[in-house]
Amino acid sequence: MTPRRVGFRARDGLALSALDFAGPEDRTPILCLHGITRSAMDFSLLAERHAATRRVVALDLAGHGESGRPAELARYGIEHSLRDVLDAMAALHCPRAVILGTSFGGILAMVLAVMRPGAIAGAVLNDIGPKLEEAGLGDVQDLVGRDPALPDLETATAYLREKLPPLVMDEAGWRRFTALTYAAGRDGRFHPRWDIRIAEAMKGNGKVPELWGAFGALAHAPLMLVRGGLSRLLSAETAARMKLMRPDMVLFELAGSGHCPTLDERSVATRLDRFLDAIP
Repeated sequence: MTPRRVGFRARDGLALSALDFAGPEDRTPILCLHGITRSAMDFSLLAERHAATRRVVALDLAGHGESGRPAELARYGIEHSLRDVLDAMAALHCPRAVILGTSFGGILAMVLAVMRPGAIAGAVLNDIGPKLEEAGLGDVQDLVGRDPALPDLETATAYLREKLPPLVMDEAGWRRFTALTYAAGRDGRFHPRWDIRIAEAMKGNGKVPELWGAFGALAHAPLMLVRGGLSRLLSAETAARMKLMRPDMVLFELAGSGHCPTLDERSVATRLDRFLDAIP
């Protein structure tokens, strides 16, 4: 299915963009928030799976995909990003949604639960939790700040496979994933679909605080956690503590995957779609 590309302005004037996959209006939409180095296009296959039953909206966060690159690095912080999410929900006529957050997008989902709990009808956290491990953050920062300017898609795919943690994908899956990560520039070389200055912003923000209170604010909403079994960002201990706090939380670990599952793996998609289908 072909989504509608929607452009709008954040409250400070920054141009933002989203993909709107049409679906029945009588059910709560899904709002997808990607992670660092990712974009709205990551959720295309999920949207296709739910096309007959639910509207899916995927936002390009500032500095990613088709959204603008702000001049000030501070614009990439959680506070500004959360405002962008709220602006997107208003501009896209999506006041209440099932929030699906991958990595940084999951952090925004938890903080949104504090600021506007009524906006969340359910939540999926993809390889993210209230406590982040320093080793995993280092892995992310290393990739975020690099523009390797690769000559072709094949080379870019090999580069990603070397740089990223293990992921559960076949050759075709890796090529598709790479095409969603890098885009050909005017020089014919493949460049990141994100602003590599985000790495500077991450370092400037200092140590990420633990967000157990924000996680607790999701208490009113159906909740699912997907964890890569080899994740260095979300530890097994943190996932277990999350489960203790929310015994009703659906928890699925994808064996053999690091940070983070794509959500299109067959075993993940089966459980994720079952969880989403249960929400009106």
